[in-house]
Amino acid sequence: MSTPTSQEHRRVYQVAEINKIARVTLENELGEIWIEGELSEVKKWPSGHVYFSLKDKEAVLRSVFFKGEQRGLNFELRDGNKVQALGQLTIYEPKGQYQFVVRRMEPAGRGSLQEAFEELKKKLAAAGLFDAARKKPLPMLPRRIGIVTSPSGAAIRDILNILTRRFPNLYVLIAPVKVQGEGAAAEIAAAMDLLNARGGLDVLIVGRGGGSLEDLWAFNEEVVARALARSGLPVISAVGHETDFTISDFVADLRAPTPSAAAELVVREKADFEKALQQLATRLTRGLRQRALEWKNRLLKAERSEVFREPRNLARQYRQRIEALRTGLGREVRHLLQRRQQRLDEMGLRFRQYALVWRDARRQDLRRLTASLQALSPDAVLERGFSITRRADGRILRDAADVASGEKISTRLHRGVVESKVVKGGEHGGEKS
Repeated sequence: MSTPTSQEHRRVYQVAEINKIARVTLENELGEIWIEGELSEVKKWPSGHVYFSLKDKEAVLRSVFFKGEQRGLNFELRDGNKVQALGQLTIYEPKGQYQFVVRRMEPAGRGSLQEAFEELKKKLAAAGLFDAARKKPLPMLPRRIGIVTSPSGAAIRDILNILTRRFPNLYVLIAPVKVQGEGAAAEIAAAMDLLNARGGLDVLIVGRGGGSLEDLWAFNEEVVARALARSGLPVISAVGHETDFTISDFVADLRAPTPSAAAELVVREKADFEKALQQLATRLTRGLRQRALEWKNRLLKAERSEVFREPRNLARQYRQRIEALRTGLGREVRHLLQRRQQRLDEMGLRFRQYALVWRDARRQDLRRLTASLQALSPDAVLERGFSITRRADGRILRDAADVASGEKISTRLHRGVVESKVVKGGEHGGEKS
């Protein structure tokens, strides 16, 4: 216990004082130093400041490169780049955060991830996986679309929103996978193989939202590249942001800069198709009318000539045949438009049926899970004939050796509680009153 005298001589610091002392000590002790590491989690803010981490195999150092210090920087700061940075270790006092403030930066060779990326890219290019000749064209109007991505990420929500808005009666099949971390690449490749083997699809979208080089690395794995190359279905790679490039982008049949862009590329808006059909029908009708008018004028001219003045009946017959052809072609155009509209309506019905089946399946899964949880509840266990015995202090009794003769215990059954008194306790059990 502190004495009054010791309390009078106690030096009590404020948090801000400690942070300031730590900052000044750190800055004065080391001064400006060079640090080598690999760039990670690079983020450039609208202010121009760049925040990132310098890392090696064993540690990570949070760092900042202010806009005013970036004069003379002649290369782009990207995840995976290996650099040497001159700066000062300091502490951001308001939050007590330890960081490295960069004054100057130079490239120091490629980082390990970037080197692995370039090596695999060179290997697959030599194997012909990037050749334009092997890339498959996308269908003009895919009816069934498979999507390989995380079921909980923003990418799937963006894709489904755009597909629903553009063409609401499409059939969409989602293969849920991990998109980063251990085992993600194998899951992605297996999902593509599964959708190809399943059949019934017209095109695949494979991807995820943005992230650091490490976050996107599953799409730089050879197992994913090989799965893309052997896919019998055309595949759109939709990984990260517009500035992100992965091995998958080079192997896939088409690269989309973002998942949202993939949805826009895979299918045009329904209104665009309807407008195009209407324009074709209008052009066809106009052309038919023009041709009919030309033939009519030629016949009228021939009718007025000396040669055809007598056989007026022949000219009349030709005129009737032209009118019949024009009427028949107009009917065919209407039938064509009706068949197209019927096909669009059937696609919408199939999509709604799929949504109902999916919803019912989820409800059944929820009911089964609820029943399983109820079967594992404490009340259900007690109902099957088990009981719980507690000591007087409320602790659960697990071993007969833990009680002594004369000690009171209570046993909870499914219905009610039995109070008991131990007559004899022991290591192998005891008698109770």
